[in-house]
Amino acid sequence: MLEAPRLPGDRFIWYVIALECATFGVLFLSFAGARAFHVEMFNTSQRELDVNMGAFNTALLLTASWCVARAVAAVRAAAQKAGLLWLGTAIAGGLGFVIIKALEYADKAERGFGLSYNLFFDFYYVLTGFHLLHVVAGLFALAVAGVSLMQQPLQEDGALSAYALETVGAFWHLVDMLWLVLFPLVYVVH
Repeated sequence: MLEAPRLPGDRFIWYVIALECATFGVLFLSFAGARAFHVEMFNTSQRELDVNMGAFNTALLLTASWCVARAVAAVRAAAQKAGLLWLGTAIAGGLGFVIIKALEYADKAERGFGLSYNLFFDFYYVLTGFHLLHVVAGLFALAVAGVSLMQQPLQEDGALSAYALETVGAFWHLVDMLWLVLFPLVYVVH
């Protein structure tokens, strides 16, 4: 008999993911609506963003998500050391994202494009800042999952539990997915 498919991780994380998608959806629609009324100002302000830094951050997050998926696969195969290596690489990618975003914020501040400079930059800081908080929360959760994995003994059948890592991984993939909407919306689309 075939086993019924299940969502990976804890069911509660899927409620969190749905809520976060709704929240970001409202923010994305608000951004698009404001852009429709202030096209020239949004286009002019958008030219001040570094698309290359945004693209590099996209590559970092996509790579980190791939590494999280590899970590889950390794843990399911009872390869604890490989799982930890993949998880560490994912965390490094996420930390790279945080560093690049901090450099980007510092550059904007140095050039006078702060919060309240104009409506575009208000949205820019709210959207990217809120996303950055999710990245930091995701990094913390990945680190906690890593510590838990290091301390996890093999089960009697030689298996490891991937439950916690699947739960954290689902959240991390949400963070990645949100950036895949945010990056083109804020940095690319004119």
